[in-house]
Amino acid sequence: EVCYDSIGCFSDSEPWAGTSPEKIGARILLYTNKNPNNFQILHSSDPSTIEASNFQTDKKTQFIIHGFRNKGDESWLVAMCKNMFEVEEVNCICVDWKKGSQTTYTQAANNVHVVGAQMAQMLAMRKLNYSYLPFHLIGHSLGAHVAGEAGRKTLGLGRITGLDPVEANFEGTPEEVRLDPSDTGFVDVIHTDAAPLIPFMGFGTKQQVGPLDFFPKGREEMSGCKKNVLSYKYYSESILNPKGFTTYPCACYRDFESNKCFPCLDEGFPQMGHYADRFAGKTREEQQKFFLNTGDSSKFACWRYGVSVTLSGRTATGQIKVALFGNKGNTRQYIGIIKPGSTLSSEFDADIDVGTIEKVKFLWNNNVVNPTLPRVRAAKITMQKGEEKTEHSTVSFCTFQKGTRICLRPCLRP
Repeated sequence: EVCYDSIGCFSDSEPWAGTSPEKIGARILLYTNKNPNNFQILHSSDPSTIEASNFQTDKKTQFIIHGFRNKGDESWLVAMCKNMFEVEEVNCICVDWKKGSQTTYTQAANNVHVVGAQMAQMLAMRKLNYSYLPFHLIGHSLGAHVAGEAGRKTLGLGRITGLDPVEANFEGTPEEVRLDPSDTGFVDVIHTDAAPLIPFMGFGTKQQVGPLDFFPKGREEMSGCKKNVLSYKYYSESILNPKGFTTYPCACYRDFESNKCFPCLDEGFPQMGHYADRFAGKTREEQQKFFLNTGDSSKFACWRYGVSVTLSGRTATGQIKVALFGNKGNTRQYIGIIKPGSTLSSEFDADIDVGTIEKVKFLWNNNVVNPTLPRVRAAKITMQKGEEKTEHSTVSFCTFQKGTRICLRPCLRP
């Protein structure tokens, strides 16, 4: 056993053996709405550094903890803070433990418990009766387990978000070693790098960690992206898009892709990322798994729509393209196959929130449908966006020729 002043004693055997706090030299870097570009250094052992800073005791405090090989002033941490400043006034603290993370992986993993204890010391400062409840720890990779250690040592911490908690040395270990639901009141986790280590080189854990575990696009590593960076990019963008990361409960991603997971929960749908704590079902004791698709690297937010169309009449089987129009914009076209008397039910992820759905546009290929038919009749059209559902019965659509396609829009007169 090895002991350090103020943060306690640690076993010097695996997996707790770590570097001394002095060698790690963890720094607490404060950004606020008043100083979004330049940090102020706080010292947990010196309360005067907090009093002299821009730290606001009546505002929420968000801690961002980097992982293996990173550092506390990396651009992505600062960018996440700035996104927070766009939506509210907060204290955004980046925890820099680069001297403990920029080493061999085994040593960095062992340092997690020392850094977590140092964070707990910071959180334990009851200066000016600051409430613990607004504290939110966001940890990436090894930083997720640092957050877990700090939460385990801090009674009443509000929330921990894990961004691709790392697998090696932690998955399958006892709860006191890794991030787990008992570390705080609410734990949510984003998994984007949980493909098997061999042969896909996935480094994140596939183990469910919190009450809410989110698996965007399943849990495979997305092609064209640097490993395990997507989770913090998703989280950062979610701050600016409160409804752009709606997720759906499902047993697996295959079922989700097969359109088996769209029905609404009684509690609604949780949002992956910054606003996950607004989900009414977050207090359930059982662990819950949620899935969603995301956009490309330029814009990740997506809005999922369900469209069900039943045709009647003597129309021929054909391929249609469906686009939704709303008071905020319209989607691109999505392809489906339909024939008279049958129903086309499809779900798709749009890169725009169209707002209130006002109409649906169908495009038919001329070589698939008979363009001489003067009218196509829809027996029923049902459109659903998240928890919203609208149904239109006996809606008529008229045809007109445009290039090589027939476009069907609502008739001006029945």
